[in-house]
Amino acid sequence: MNVLRFFIPPLAYLIVSFVGLTSRWRWLGREHLEAARRVKGPVIYAVWHQRQIGFLWSHRASGAKVLVSRSADGELIARAMALFGIAACRGSSSRGGAVATREMLDSLDAGFDVGLACDGPKGPAREIKPGILYLAQKTGLPIVPITNAASRRLQFSRSWDHFLFPLPLSRAVVIHGAPIFVGPQDDLVAKAQELKTELDRITDEADCEVAS
Repeated sequence: MNVLRFFIPPLAYLIVSFVGLTSRWRWLGREHLEAARRVKGPVIYAVWHQRQIGFLWSHRASGAKVLVSRSADGELIARAMALFGIAACRGSSSRGGAVATREMLDSLDAGFDVGLACDGPKGPAREIKPGILYLAQKTGLPIVPITNAASRRLQFSRSWDHFLFPLPLSRAVVIHGAPIFVGPQDDLVAKAQELKTELDRITDEADCEVAS
């Protein structure tokens, strides 16, 4: 079993790379990312847990750092991400959360983008966890909602988020949403709803783009 787990990250790298290289990708909403960068530089990416594979490919070698749980599966994910040039901040709400938050704050301060599956690692699906709002409020940096979709994909209906895995030879799209700022006095419940609404909107748009 340990030998098998050793080969999982490089195998995942090869599979995702094959999917990415054989698919036709379009990017929409880049003006939102450009507007966010003009504010202070680094951004906080928000993606639904279901769409992480597309993010892995679209942000390869970007220097972004992504929150990954401290579980055994999280270790495999972190090793696969490293092959794509994406670093991991290890922790979750239940294990190592304070350490991971400090690492993400330090990374943002150093000029790196960070990314969070903002309904992960265990859901409920498409419900915003407070960590991403805390980062935005603490730093004053914008949250940039981002999503993706592929015309050919596997959907794991038994997983809590109905996880999607894009397939080769797809028509694929990446969409940035409007940046969201969280001020010191903002109502975090209202901001969570604002982020959810924008992420849901662009995710529905992405699915429509590849279906047409």
